[in-house]
Amino acid sequence: MSDHRGPAAVSPALFGVGGDWLPVTAGESGASVFRAADATRYAKCGPAADAAGLEAERDRIAWLSGQGVPGPRVLDWYAGDAGACLVTAAVSGVPADRLRAEDLRASWAHIADAVRRLHEVPVASCPFRRGLDSVVEVARDVVARGAVNPEFLPEEQRLVPPAELLARLTGEIPLRRDQEAAGAVVCHGDLCLPNIILDPETLEVSGFIDLGRLGAADRHADLALLLANARGTWVDEERARVADAAFAERYGMPLDQERLRFYLYLDPLTWG
Repeated sequence: MSDHRGPAAVSPALFGVGGDWLPVTAGESGASVFRAADATRYAKCGPAADAAGLEAERDRIAWLSGQGVPGPRVLDWYAGDAGACLVTAAVSGVPADRLRAEDLRASWAHIADAVRRLHEVPVASCPFRRGLDSVVEVARDVVARGAVNPEFLPEEQRLVPPAELLARLTGEIPLRRDQEAAGAVVCHGDLCLPNIILDPETLEVSGFIDLGRLGAADRHADLALLLANARGTWVDEERARVADAAFAERYGMPLDQERLRFYLYLDPLTWG
């Protein structure tokens, strides 16, 4: 889920990063994303208050690039009083959300294979955690600050107070915590179509991007976002149900619909 807040003041030029840079979008906590004019690099820059978050993303990118999972590579890192700037190699291809329905359907097995490979990375080797308790803590903070963006909520929830939405999930937390402990995997953390890059010719996955939330978690946290986000591309709900079933078959595991619902409703409360 992308966070569009308008341009921030911090840019690659402030850190002496060479080349011509074009603004792309603003990211979490005011960090801004830039693309090199030759499209070979991206830079994510932010004020000093965001340095820790950018450093955490840098470490996740560097770790995942050594696990056989396609994605960006860290090229440069700058940090100082002015803020921080992370420069990565671009992942060549087109974001999956830009595909027509028929092309997304043709790529669906490739996406399921790539997600399965990500989730099969040995979780014991992953130094990053995104446990349910920490996610709920973030949600409570965002809700308490009145910072929930209603545009991120399912349409039927947009008129419901966020505190009530969070309260509806609270009773499930002990069960979901136990389920996570029994089968955590390495999760992307924001597995929506814009963060899956595809080769436009073969429709195979070129890489996953925006890895700032990567960590060990319940696989349904990833799958809930992916399947819900893909519904914006499928023609109708029947096509979506067929696509969900095809994904689960290719992924190699039946999906727990109640867990999918829980994580789908929790995630929008964590962006603020």
